[in-house]
Amino acid sequence: MGVPSWKQLDLSKKGAQRSAVTTGSKNKRDEPLFEELDWQSLAVRGGIHRSPEGEHSEPLYTTSSYVFDNAAQAAARFSGDEPGNVYSRYTNPTVRGFEERLAYLEGAEACVATASGMSAILSTCMALLKAGDHVVCSRDVFGTTRTLFAKYLGKFGIEVSFVPLLPVQAWQDALRENTRLLYLETPSNPLCEVADLAAMAEIARGADALLVVDNCFCTPALQQPLALGADVVIHSATKFLDGQGRCVGGAVLGRQELMDEVLGFLRSCGPTMSAFNAWVFLKGLETLALRMEAHSAAALALAEWLEAQPAVEQVFYAGLPAHPGHELAARQQKAFGGVLSFRVHGGQQEAWQVIDGTRLMSLTANLGDAKTTIVHPATTTHSRISPAERLDAGITDNLIRVAVGLESVEDLKQDLARGLAALG
Repeated sequence: MGVPSWKQLDLSKKGAQRSAVTTGSKNKRDEPLFEELDWQSLAVRGGIHRSPEGEHSEPLYTTSSYVFDNAAQAAARFSGDEPGNVYSRYTNPTVRGFEERLAYLEGAEACVATASGMSAILSTCMALLKAGDHVVCSRDVFGTTRTLFAKYLGKFGIEVSFVPLLPVQAWQDALRENTRLLYLETPSNPLCEVADLAAMAEIARGADALLVVDNCFCTPALQQPLALGADVVIHSATKFLDGQGRCVGGAVLGRQELMDEVLGFLRSCGPTMSAFNAWVFLKGLETLALRMEAHSAAALALAEWLEAQPAVEQVFYAGLPAHPGHELAARQQKAFGGVLSFRVHGGQQEAWQVIDGTRLMSLTANLGDAKTTIVHPATTTHSRISPAERLDAGITDNLIRVAVGLESVEDLKQDLARGLAALG
C-alpha cells in the first residue's frame, strides 16, 4: 500500500474540532514526534492525554461535565472560541484519545467516535445528506446496514438504490443528478467480495458525490481507504478494533470539514461513545496490527482446508487464488483478513447441522473477537431483509460465516470437521 498517508498530514491539527487541550506535564516525553513514528508506534503512542498525575496507561475520564474558571470562559468554551472540554456528550479526553489514535492509523484529518457501528453510519447519513438526495449502496452489505438505508432513510426523503458490489459499471449506471453518496463494504459481509476503491473513488468524484467505505473487516492495519480515494471511512469498533468482544462502539473518519458536520449531529443528537468504551478501544488498537496478521494467517489456512472438504460446496475468502477478487485484494490490502464464509451441500438444515456440530467455536453473530465465531447469516445477521433480497445478495440458506479468532488453527479445523461430520 506504500507510505502510510498519515505521514503527509499536519498532525498538529488533529482533534481540533473537539475543542479540547492535552492535560498533564510539560515533559518532552509527553510530546512524541508523530511525524517520525511508524504506524505500529502510533497504534501504541498516539492520542495519549496524561493528567498531572503522570500515569503511564491512558487515563479514564469518567465525568459528564467540566468546571470552568469563570463565566466568560464558559461562554467561550460553548461558542468554540476557546479550546477546552464542555460536556462529555461531545468532548471527553478519553474519547478524544481514541479518535486521535484511530485518525493517525487511518490517515484521516479527523475522527468522530460514536456509540456503535450503526450509529456511525446513521450519523454520517444524517450529517451529510438531506431530503431529495440519492444514495447508491452496495447490496452486499451487513443486513442491518441495508435495513437502515432501505427502511429508515426513506422517511426523511432520501432515495436509495442498491447495486451489486461488482461490476463497477453497475455503480456508474445507477448514478443520478441528485446522487450525493456511494456506500460500500470491502471485503463485503459475508461473501468477501472486493471493490476496486480507486475506481469507485473516480466514479464518486465524477458525480460530485462522497465515497463512504466500511473498513470493518480489514481495519487500517490491512487497508486505508482514504489513501485510495475514499472520502469517509466507517468502523464498527465493536469488532477487530476492540478484538475481544468487550464493548460496542463506532467511528467516522475523513476530512475535517466533513467530520465537523458529523460532530454537529453527534453534539445535538447524542449517539456518543462512552469514556469507558473508548478506553477499552484504545488498548485494543495497541495490538491491532499483530492480531490482524494472526487472524489473516489463520483464516487463510482454514479456508484452504475447507476447499478440500467434500461436504463444502464453495469457500469465499479473498486470500484464495480462486477468489475473483484475489489479485485486487492483494494490491490494496496488506493481508486478507479474518472472516470467511462457505456453502455446504444442501440447505438450511444441513448448514444448521454443521454449526450445531461444532464445539469450540462460539455461535454468535459478532466478529473480530479473539474467540472464533460461527453463524448462519440467512437466519441471523441478514434475517430482516426479504428472502428475495437475501438471494439477490448471495445469502443462501446453505451459507455459513466464520470469523477466525486466535485459537490453534488445527483445533479450528478439528472443530469444523466435527460439524461437517454431522452431515453423515
